Order: sequence, then structure tokens, then C-alpha cells
Amino acid sequence: MPMLSLSSISPLAPPCSSLSLHTGISFSPSRIGVSSTSSTSQLIQHTKSSSNPKVVITRERGKNAKLIDALAEHGINCLELPLIQHNRGPDMDRLASVLSAETTFDWIVITSPEAGSFFVEAWKAAGNPSVRIGVVGAGTASIFENLIQSQKKSLDVAFAPSKATGKVLASELPKDGNKRCTVLYPASVKASNDIEEGLFCRGFQVVRLNTYTTVPVDHVDQIVLEKALLAPVVAVASPSAVRLHLPSLLLGQFFWVYLVCAPLLQQSLGQSYFRT
Repeated sequence: MPMLSLSSISPLAPPCSSLSLHTGISFSPSRIGVSSTSSTSQLIQHTKSSSNPKVVITRERGKNAKLIDALAEHGINCLELPLIQHNRGPDMDRLASVLSAETTFDWIVITSPEAGSFFVEAWKAAGNPSVRIGVVGAGTASIFENLIQSQKKSLDVAFAPSKATGKVLASELPKDGNKRCTVLYPASVKASNDIEEGLFCRGFQVVRLNTYTTVPVDHVDQIVLEKALLAPVVAVASPSAVRLHLPSLLLGQFFWVYLVCAPLLQQSLGQSYFRT
């Protein structure tokens, strides 16, 4: 069978890596309504007089520093409220043994910084074998920067698509002529099957390993949450944060916030969340 999946695949769009779309969301116990706005600049000006946080940052703890520092340079006060965390997936223990095996892959496809971090852990456990990596974009590639300096001979980040999406990566990943080309795809349990399907249609043989998963945080500090409810802007980078965690945390609070996310995240959430 030319395409292999070693565990169940749950369809969910890949996480986004940039912030550019601004949308207003109203939370209430009965519905989530959305409307568009042209810019957050007027919103920031409107809230400058307040000492409350102006932006709530929701990525996993420890991964918000760059955004917080960048906003601080513009005098924008942020509050870190992690909504998600990443845990080992059902195939994580297999990854090191697959990398250690005599069978080599033409490509290792990495589509998020989280997938990259889990891959690096297994790659080191496997003894740093020689691999050729295709990444979805610059954010994912940055995970390997320090390793490339010390492991030039064994770790080669050799490809990134013209547009940072899984579908484009699958359509553009280089294929060596007509020979059988193999791909190892360490992925999130929640990632869609766009990549393996796209590669399969082009004649690649794909092995997918679900090496990590995204879950809600175990605990949200009530004091931090109360401060978050006063902020007019929420920045998200994951469909999971919007679909599962953000509404449930704020259920029962009727207010307007501006949600800052990427266009591809809006597409993945669909019209039930966003309307113009």
C-alpha cells in the first residue's frame, strides 16, 4: 500500500504562523458571532488610557516571548494566558526506532515548530542520522537553526514551499524523477491528511507518525483569567484554541473582543465562526 498511516487521523487544519487578520468576536452562552474590522491600530489607540492588558497572548507557555517583546516596543501591555499545551502522541516512541532503522527516507516533512521540537528529540535519541528535511515555512525552519550549525553533515533543511501551507508543500516537494520517493511525516494527531493525500497523488510513499497532540491546559488561574476578560484583543495561533478552549473559558461572559489571527486560520475555522 503506497501510503501508510500508523494511527488514526483527525481532520483539523494546520496551525498558522503569522498574524494579519483582525476580527471582532462576541462571546455569549448561546452563540459566537463575528464581524470584520479594518485594523487594530484604532483599537490600540482607544485603549491606551487603560492600565489593563491590551492584548491576551494564548500560545503554549514559553512560546510567547517574541510577540510580547515586539508589542512592548510599541507600548502595548500584554497578558500571557496559555490555552493549549502539547503532549506526546501515540507514535512518538516509534519515531526514534524508525529513524534508526536501515531504511532511509528521501524526505522528512515537518509542518510546525512543535512537530520540529518532537522530531529533534527523537532524532537525537536515534544517534543523529543523516536526514533531508522539508519545512512548511520559516517559523518551522527556525527550530533547526542551532542544530544546522553543529550538524551540517547529518541534518539538511533543503526545502520550503512558495507558500507556507501543507497543501502547497505537498504540491511542490521535489521528487527525484520517476523513482519511488519516500517521505516520513511526523505530525500532530489533530493535523489534517492534506499532506499525505497530496503527496500520494504525486506518487510519493508516505509514512505518517502522530508524534504529538494539542490539549487544553490543565489549569487556568482565576486571577489571570479575570484580567484577560478586560483586554480588548486576543491573539491566537491555533484552530484548537478557538474551537475548543477560548469559548469554553469565556462562556457566560458577554463582551466584544478583537481576535487577531492568520487568514489561513480563518479559513480553517469556517463560516460558522467568521462572517464579514
